Amino acid sequence: MKRIGITTTVPQEVLIAAGYKVIDLNNIFVTSNNYMEYIDIAEKDGFPKSMCAWIKGLYGVCIKEGIDEVVGVVEGDCSNTRALVEVLKLKGIKIYPFAYPNSHKLEDVKKSLDDFMDMFNVKKSDVEDVRNRLNKVREFLIEVDNLTVDGYATGFENHLYLVSSSDFNGDYLEFENMLKEKIKKIKDRNKKDYPIRLAYIGVPPMMGDIYDFVESIGAKIVYNEVQREFSFPRFKNNKDIYEQYYDYTYPYDIEFRLQEIKRQIKEREIDGVIHYTQAFCYRGIEDIIVKSKLDVPVINIEGDKLNELDARTKLRLEAFVDMLKDRRGWRR
Repeated sequence: MKRIGITTTVPQEVLIAAGYKVIDLNNIFVTSNNYMEYIDIAEKDGFPKSMCAWIKGLYGVCIKEGIDEVVGVVEGDCSNTRALVEVLKLKGIKIYPFAYPNSHKLEDVKKSLDDFMDMFNVKKSDVEDVRNRLNKVREFLIEVDNLTVDGYATGFENHLYLVSSSDFNGDYLEFENMLKEKIKKIKDRNKKDYPIRLAYIGVPPMMGDIYDFVESIGAKIVYNEVQREFSFPRFKNNKDIYEQYYDYTYPYDIEFRLQEIKRQIKEREIDGVIHYTQAFCYRGIEDIIVKSKLDVPVINIEGDKLNELDARTKLRLEAFVDMLKDRRGWRR
């Protein structure tokens, strides 16, 4: 089966209908035991030090892992992706552009998806067949999310399985079977409650240990914003592929994202929000809007190249959780 890399979540229904195995380059990069090797490849080829580690990682993955076809999201995601795909073209990699229109009008989303289907020579009916099959897998992801809120699944498990839905680990059937087994094990556990419930918003973290750390200090992340969006949790409200990608919050403006974030904060009884941003990313500026629009305390943490929390960030998170405990009147 042909492989195709993606720089972020794209309409994989189209790619699967076209006979591709979809590979999220981000997931290969961040889960690698030697992830710095990918960054080093990019910097040796001329990528500046003051460039987002994710962009360099994506480039390094393509070069080292021999990815020769890539879908690059040139509108609605990282502003550096447009330059990244130009460099990948220079290296002989075939690029398929995809755009989440800034207008966020349904007719514009439809046109973008129709163009994408034409690019891969697939019919909408075939894409809908794939979408309906993938939505059966998404049912299990919704269950994992609910088990997290109910105190059975951990924050890291929530993050891991939801973020993996960007490509279903390259095989949605195998991924579905894995989820079924994991859910059985999760349900067999004793429920575990934490005094503080946190939301994690922003791009998925470089530092995967953040989930275990916050649980070690008496808090739990029960909502992963962008990871949950990758799973398309509201698919039952969408009659077709057009509505599904129109309803997807991540690529659109911060005000649209905040509508769903506020809804989840209320439904999940969130005490505070961790807003993660990546160094050198324009999304860091959005923290100003986030803090002014949300009614719960927000802490902004920034990641760069490290794949684990540094001492300063741990100290800040501890102080944040202690403050939330004081607000709740919680005592040891």
